[in-house]
Amino acid sequence: MKKKLSYEEFKARDHFDKAELLAFAYGTLVEDAPETFVARLPTPPMLMLDRVIEISANKSKGRIVAERDVNLDDWFFQCHFVSDPVQPGCLGLDGVWQLLGFYCNWRGGLGTGRALGCGEVDFFGQIRPHDTMVRYEVDVRRYTEIKHAGACMVVGDARVIVDGEEIYKIQGGRVGLFQDIAYPDYPVESRNSHGGRMER
Repeated sequence: MKKKLSYEEFKARDHFDKAELLAFAYGTLVEDAPETFVARLPTPPMLMLDRVIEISANKSKGRIVAERDVNLDDWFFQCHFVSDPVQPGCLGLDGVWQLLGFYCNWRGGLGTGRALGCGEVDFFGQIRPHDTMVRYEVDVRRYTEIKHAGACMVVGDARVIVDGEEIYKIQGGRVGLFQDIAYPDYPVESRNSHGGRMER
């Protein structure tokens, strides 16, 4: 990565490479981010994206296309399962949630991201160690900002494809950004150090 991006440059970009996604995960990509711009992508090994090759918006709708390279020694192949290595399907779903959360930030949403659920998930294929590349194609059905709460939400449908073959279909994936739920003082026990039910 050559340099940090300004907040306006970040929101104007239509693609992001691996170094930029890693910088976003560590909170170092945007040099003049608003104070409540605190959402993050997961860091490796939970980061399920290597690059965003397309991100766009059209009013409340949009599109995201991203890729992840499959590695022979990916951590999940070591334990899921012995003598039958396969990527857990839930990680493909998590990759879609990661993209939807990133999309909220890219649209200007502030706060901390949380997956909120999804409608239907269909698995009809698998990702194995000698595959090459996973592709995510996400159609954003609705992006909404809830101004009085300082929150936003996105709903999208996705296809997960490995080496040109569609293997998962996800309908109604939902992610939101919320204010004042981050826990930056981990592992010290503090106000946000316990989980449980969140009010919507």
